[in-house]
Order: sequence, then C-alpha cells, then structure tokens
Amino acid sequence: MSKLDEIYRLHRLLDGRRTGISRAVLIGEHGFARSTLARLIADLRDKLGAPLVHDPDRGGYRYDTADGRHPMPGLWFTADELLALVTLKQLLANLEPGLLDDHLRPLHTRIDQLLASRHLGAGAAAQRIRILAIAARSKNPRHFQAVAHAVLQRHRLRIDYYNRERDQTSQREISPQRLVHYRDNWYLDAWCHDKKALRIFAVECIRTVEPLARSAKSVSDAMLNRELATSYGIFAGRPRATAILVFSAKRARWVAEERWHPHQQSQWLDDGRFELHVPYSDPRELLMDVLKYGPDIEIAAPPELREAIKNLLERAAGQYRRGKTTGSGSGTGGN
Repeated sequence: MSKLDEIYRLHRLLDGRRTGISRAVLIGEHGFARSTLARLIADLRDKLGAPLVHDPDRGGYRYDTADGRHPMPGLWFTADELLALVTLKQLLANLEPGLLDDHLRPLHTRIDQLLASRHLGAGAAAQRIRILAIAARSKNPRHFQAVAHAVLQRHRLRIDYYNRERDQTSQREISPQRLVHYRDNWYLDAWCHDKKALRIFAVECIRTVEPLARSAKSVSDAMLNRELATSYGIFAGRPRATAILVFSAKRARWVAEERWHPHQQSQWLDDGRFELHVPYSDPRELLMDVLKYGPDIEIAAPPELREAIKNLLERAAGQYRRGKTTGSGSGTGGN
C-alpha cells in the first residue's frame, strides 16, 4: 500500500468521529506500524493542513471541528510536481497579472504551504523565476474572461473590433474557436459570420463584448490548422510561397536551434552558413523578423520577397543619410 493510500485510510478512520481514536487501537486493530503512524500523523497536520489533535479526554486522535469532519484536499504532489506547479503558477501570473487571482488564490495558498512543509522555497518563486514579457500589449481583463468563457462554453459573441491598419472599428458576430498565446500577446481564432470565413482577432483590439445565446459554429481542428496555422507567424492564409533565408556562419549557431515554423526545412551550407526554408502567406511579420538580423541574414528567394526587404533597408538607411532629425535628443531622459 502506498503512503498516499495509508494517509487516506487514516483520514477515513478519523473523519466524522465525535470521539477520538487511540494510538493503540490504530496500531493494534487497524494495523498501522508505530513508526509509520507517527509520519502519517505529521503529514496530515503539516502537509495537508488537517486540524488533527490528540485529545486524551475524548479518547485520542480526532479532528478538532464541530462535527468531527475535515474535507481532505484532492491534491497530493511529489516534490518535482510541486516545483512544476509553482513554475506554472508564476507563468500564469506573468501572462495575465490578476486575471485568475480570485479563482486560484486557495490553490496558490495550498501550494505554498506544501512547499514550505518540504523546505522547497515557498514564496520565493517571484524572486527565483523571472519571466520577461516583451512587447506584451495591455487588454481589458473582463473582455479576456468573456472571450475565454465563450471559447470553452461554445457560444457566439458580438464584438466591436478595432483594426489598427485601417484605423477603423467594426461590429462582428463571431464563433470563437480557440485562444492562441503568441509572442506575449493573445489572439482569438474565430469564425466571422459577417465575413463568412475564419479570422484571427487580437484580443486587446476587442473594444466591447456581448455574449449571445446562439451556439458557436464548430470548425474542425484540421480546418483551423490548415487555414490559420500553416503560414509563417500570426497572419492567416494558406502559404503562397516559401522564403529561403541564409544566415551567416556566426548567427547560424543560434538560428540552427530555433523553430521558426512547424514545416520548416533547413540545411548547413559548405561555408558554415545556415539555410532555412519557411512557408508564408503574408510577408509582413517575416520581413520584420528578417530586419532584426541586419547583415547576418540574406533572403535568397523568392525574388519579390528579396525586393521587398531591399526596399525596406534602403528606406531605413535613407533616414540616416539625411542627417540628424529634430526630436528629443539622444539622452536617456529622466526626472
């Protein structure tokens, strides 16, 4: 019998008793080993928070509650599982600060107690686990909750959605399919009933949310992946071309370990450079990623993508050839 089974066996003997049960009875009649019983009692008290007391006037061990009952938590974790949980707890706190605090606070408290009982660094996660959210955009937590609820409960939403590129807001009726966390921001894959097609919505651009009583249209995972997850980056659409990117031998030391796309292909070149093939539909995000590598990358194909990056680089260089622009200066600022 496992230690967990033994703890629950002891709990069942204690739960709901109006009188106590002696150590002798637990050992003699119920077969607990003396040394094991001491550890089980300590675990019930210290690790599971049970109000277990020894009351000689009422016959021995009992739960110090009005009716003698104590609900056992349904959680029992190994040290490795606890550390994994506290890492996940910290990750959730950084992904959406405050979003799930009310719902998860009892679980957080329980995890901290278990960590403390095992000397695993309770309360130190915030200092010992650092998660950097770069370029994460703020959003209304209420809208996120409404969207997440619709995704899980499978009902439609009416939203007012702001399109940054056109600087316009439009009303849409949508059937949410799934939430996607990508580059520190949340996106919603949904069927748009106005456009009669799948669309990707940035959650922070949802200005208002109205839950509708109608059931959401169901879209298969295969169709979602085919229409929204086969091209490079967050932009939807089936791939229309494959970009061939060639990285310098120095930069290849990093890029060779990266995953740019689930269907990417790659090879090392004889001179130490690294060649990466990625399918894309809309080139905008791909071009932004290429720009950040500067002279350490070259787009070898297709010609139109090569021409697009050439034009962007020439326009960027032109801003510096014109000389210093007016502005706030080159200082770092301050109070």
